[in-house]
Amino acid sequence: MARVTLLSPDLLFGSKVEGGLAAAGHEVERVWAPEQARAALARADLLVVDLTHDDYDGASVVESLKASGELDGRKTLGFYSHVEQETRRRADAAGFDLVVPRSRMAREMTALVEGLLARP
Repeated sequence: MARVTLLSPDLLFGSKVEGGLAAAGHEVERVWAPEQARAALARADLLVVDLTHDDYDGASVVESLKASGELDGRKTLGFYSHVEQETRRRADAAGFDLVVPRSRMAREMTALVEGLLARP
């Protein structure tokens, strides 16, 4: 299974994602800040980013990590509030491999992660 870095300061939803992916056999390292995500990436196959949090700009985080080469060989998955279409557009422009509404992440997190990791 995959090693996942989860950037999600949201106590409830972050715990749900962490628990769901761990139950599916993935090794999940949950972090609360972009600096922690940067450090954890060395051990990860996938970066999952909560795009709904006000403490950081998830699109800018991924854009910066891509520009520095720190995401080379790693997939990225972001989730956002369905009412925040501008957040989705910015995440797509930043180069996320997959961006989904939070509701879809809640329903399909394991399938989304496994499908994304199966892509070349």
